[in-house]
Amino acid sequence: MRRITYRKAAAVAMAAALSAALLVGCGSTAASTDSAAESTVAGESVAESTAEDAEKTADEGDADEVAAKNCADLIDAIYVQERSADTDAQCEAAKAAWDALTDTQKELVEGENADPDYFGRDTGDAGKDDPRNADDIGENELLVVSFGTSFNGSRAADIKGIEDALQAAYPDWSVRRAFTAQIIINHVQARDGEKIDNMDQALERAVANGVKNLVVQPTHLMHGAEYDEMCEAVEQYRDKFDSVAIAEPLLGEVGEDATVINADKEAVAAAITAEAVKTAGYDDAAAAAADGTAFVFMGHGTSHTAKVSYSQMQTAMQTLGYDNVFIGTVEGEPEDTACDAVIEKVKEAGYTKVILRPLMVVAGDHANNDMAGAEDDSWLSQFNAADCFESVDTQIAGLGEIGDIQQLYVDHAGAAIDSLNG
Repeated sequence: MRRITYRKAAAVAMAAALSAALLVGCGSTAASTDSAAESTVAGESVAESTAEDAEKTADEGDADEVAAKNCADLIDAIYVQERSADTDAQCEAAKAAWDALTDTQKELVEGENADPDYFGRDTGDAGKDDPRNADDIGENELLVVSFGTSFNGSRAADIKGIEDALQAAYPDWSVRRAFTAQIIINHVQARDGEKIDNMDQALERAVANGVKNLVVQPTHLMHGAEYDEMCEAVEQYRDKFDSVAIAEPLLGEVGEDATVINADKEAVAAAITAEAVKTAGYDDAAAAAADGTAFVFMGHGTSHTAKVSYSQMQTAMQTLGYDNVFIGTVEGEPEDTACDAVIEKVKEAGYTKVILRPLMVVAGDHANNDMAGAEDDSWLSQFNAADCFESVDTQIAGLGEIGDIQQLYVDHAGAAIDSLNG
């Protein structure tokens, strides 16, 4: 369609040039016929040149779109949750196609899931991360399982931060990594050349290395759908090891209702609030409240029965006396954690300043886009649009980089290791 449009434009340009030449001829005497003819020829020459330029521009435009579409298709091909025998080659092809594009062509990349940010967004230095996919594991493996993130800076600070803390605490155990999101694994591999094991790859690696004792430490927040899927994957390999133990997720066991909290939830509530308060420059949560500042922690949300964990976190905040701390979720599950509901809670409580921070292990896509993005539906935009707060700020940092949070994972892994001994 674009080429047809340009050809029509070229035809119009030629017609305009010929008309101009004819007008020159009509306004002259018979003696100037030769001059008019020359003008006509000149007009035809200009028109032909214009047509050629338009045709060339159209062809270039088509070439740009074709190249961009090819790259987008290759990105969409690896934006999948299943790994196949072709995945490695597909990742290489997608990156090669991107690298071959001009800057203009890169801006045109658009597919079902593809966009210029897939390869073009700067998310930090991947070289600071460690995929922890080495062999020579030994008899004891501590497999750290995460959903994962393609944001390099967060992956290094949060996921690697937790893994480093675990390795330091248990030097007799080899810490290895697995991600459950193949989409993220493919993204990191294609863009940065970093290969991270999925669950099957990590467990097959453990078997091939002769691991006898396996402890699995999830970095998940709760006993939700991802935790359940991880447990199912581990069960498929249980008989290949002498002993297997799965540690608790960050928030521990799920209670019966919103009023039931445990020591893990209280510890997390205290740790994340202290970090947010310190980052905001206050001495404590009470000082922030006195200044009219509320903290809103945005989690993911889930339809799983474990969603009560978010309500329990709100109860934990209240139990600790943090009346200016609110829990929300991107998915709005539970319903009272939806953005509009949280805005009303903060407004009714009388706070005039708001600080948004993720209730997520990593500060990835949700933190950078759903929470702090420029789009109208981001939490930052919605809080500002409410037009009832003096200021709305964000703290983009995952839970995994907080020392006290890392210690909770260390404690959970320790309990799982102890369970193998008796």
